[in-house]
Amino acid sequence: MFLTISTTGTPERPATDLGFLLHKHPEKAQTFSTSHGVAHVFYPEASAERCTAALLLEVDPVALVRRGKGKGRGGAPDAALAQYVNDRPYAASSLLSTAMSVTFKSALRGDCKAMPERAAAPMPLRIEVPALPARGGAELVRKLFGPLGWSGVQARPVPLDERFPEWGDSRYVQLVLEGELRLADALRQLYVLLPVLDDAKHYWVAPDEVDKLLRAGEGWLADHPEQKLITSRYLSRRRGLARQAMERLELVRLAESDDLAVESIDNAVDETADTEERPVPLAVRRRDAILAALTAAGASRVLDLGCGQGQLVQALLKDPRYTEIVGVDVSMRALTIASRRLRLERMGERQASRVTLRQGSLAYTDKRLAGYDAAVLSEVVEHVDLPRLPALEYAVFGAARPRTVLVTTPNVEYNVRWETLPAGHTRHGDHRFEWTRAEFRAWAERVAGRYGYGVEFVPVGDDDPEVGPPTQMAVFTTTASPRGSTGRTDTTDTTEKEADAA
Repeated sequence: MFLTISTTGTPERPATDLGFLLHKHPEKAQTFSTSHGVAHVFYPEASAERCTAALLLEVDPVALVRRGKGKGRGGAPDAALAQYVNDRPYAASSLLSTAMSVTFKSALRGDCKAMPERAAAPMPLRIEVPALPARGGAELVRKLFGPLGWSGVQARPVPLDERFPEWGDSRYVQLVLEGELRLADALRQLYVLLPVLDDAKHYWVAPDEVDKLLRAGEGWLADHPEQKLITSRYLSRRRGLARQAMERLELVRLAESDDLAVESIDNAVDETADTEERPVPLAVRRRDAILAALTAAGASRVLDLGCGQGQLVQALLKDPRYTEIVGVDVSMRALTIASRRLRLERMGERQASRVTLRQGSLAYTDKRLAGYDAAVLSEVVEHVDLPRLPALEYAVFGAARPRTVLVTTPNVEYNVRWETLPAGHTRHGDHRFEWTRAEFRAWAERVAGRYGYGVEFVPVGDDDPEVGPPTQMAVFTTTASPRGSTGRTDTTDTTEKEADAA
């Protein structure tokens, strides 16, 4: 089975940057072992104007049968032969998805230390899959890929035999996708939708497949019109797993809607309140606490790191004391929504000069973020994988180094008070962790000591005498130069390796 990824470039941004994003050198052919065969990655063309990376998977039919999922179905006389003679070595399927996860592991995550900004930005892409099984035909292919931002989705049916057109078309299509997307987003879409179109998987679907689906579907699956079909087929029609995935996707969808802030559970109104007066949502109380802390700090130039859909930026713009506001987020979709919320295209020139929305990853230093009065990370750190948290710490506290840093995060101890939150679940499907008060305090004090900050802790929301407040906030203020530094603020770009060594 075969897959090609092509892009075009300019002298300033050569197409061969694709090699950096895929972590595969254009001048080399590389081979990788998979559980069912061998995957080859090579470049049929590589120039500054155009570059194409190809993934060729050679499937071993015997290995596939021995692992138990290449078997013929039913009790037909030729079932034994069908175990060895079938379309698995030739048609794109979950086997190709698995090969992608092996060969393009870092690219699927969107990681590129050499070119983080290139990895975070859309680029012109053309993806071709010569033989894709499509149970549902070309129309289903268009329904699945059409809403995902591709400017062109071609799914040409492959005839059963070109010599006999009257026999009609097979269930296979030649797929061509064209458009400007982030490479990681395109790869994740393929990772999920290839087995969905095939409506089969070559391995047993366990409960951890729900987590795989939500990770790969981040940013596009929650709002997809064919979400139910995708979820059911990806999870091999296991109703319990599909129901669990749909419930978690609903939380994500609510969290991303314009009417709710990032934490859907946090923002829910407490229905147990005795008074008839509508309680103030936690998201509003959190925002008020942040604004009060910024006022107390005397800040006028503020960074909103992980700004999401711009609720805090909007609140800051209403106060003239904030002369410069910069919202940073890795999600272009969130920034687009923020821009609409703020009505930037209709904003007056003077007001517009106060605000900037910028795409960027907090895992990398950015010299443009240095020298501000304050930075806010509101409900951000819990979305970061723990091994990557030191890179964020260095980028914010070590490199950008604002005078004041505000960090809010859920208090996991308070989760027992949310009647709608199942036991053992986090408040958001994308949370990598949720800290107790003691864990948050230990982390904040360690960071403050390393980078020369003092830290105070502020409860946000009703402070329950047993489990504490629903949200905990740390207020960091500079007291000295970072431990081991010369006192000079480092504003140069730094890789994660350098951050880990800091």
